[in-house]
Amino acid sequence: MLESVGYETMTIRALVFDFDGTILDTETPEFSSWRDLYTRFGATLEPAVWGVGVGTWDAFDPHAHLEGLTGRALDRAELTLEHRARVLGLIEAEVPLPGVVALLEEARTAGLRLAVASSSERAWVSGWLERHDLAGNFECLRTRDDVTRVKPDPELFLAAAECLGLPPAECVAFEDSPNGMKAALAAGMRVVAVPNAVTRDLAMPEGVLLVSSLAEQPLALLLERLEPTEASVSSGL
Repeated sequence: MLESVGYETMTIRALVFDFDGTILDTETPEFSSWRDLYTRFGATLEPAVWGVGVGTWDAFDPHAHLEGLTGRALDRAELTLEHRARVLGLIEAEVPLPGVVALLEEARTAGLRLAVASSSERAWVSGWLERHDLAGNFECLRTRDDVTRVKPDPELFLAAAECLGLPPAECVAFEDSPNGMKAALAAGMRVVAVPNAVTRDLAMPEGVLLVSSLAEQPLALLLERLEPTEASVSSGL
């Protein structure tokens, strides 16, 4: 099927998606909930501070940070329960981010392989994918349960490529966070950066293709922008 819509000339054979914030916006509810909790305690959660932990795992401890700002010990178990209930309620109202469903359909029609590489746990990712009837699109799912190091380490993306049986250079990663983008670049993949409300003001690494939304343009045109031109190849770029 790769001969359709100009795909036959491409070296791209697979798309590897981050999940949180790329397929489903779980990150805005997560940040909003913590921001409201901080406000209740008379503190402010800055987006740049929160951004350190986006796309990875255990890089930022909001409990410890809030305790440091307030100078008081908090009931972490109670806060965790309150936060989780609020976040789940917000995420349940979410739908896949703009352009995701159409892009997956176009990729499948073109015969491109599909995988997910996420720093979240498998049950979380697979549960939401199934809820939105997206799980069947992906032949490979790699999460923090499958690796020893999560993003920004490249292990998750390398594991996804290995599962697909393809070299990373033939895969394109779709990411919303700098941590994820750095991981995909380190793995040797081309990267489409699709920041959301939480990540759009964070510093993006060099070498990514930045788009405002996956609904911005058809997949074929998007991938063409990632393909080296004859001029760049001959000049060694």
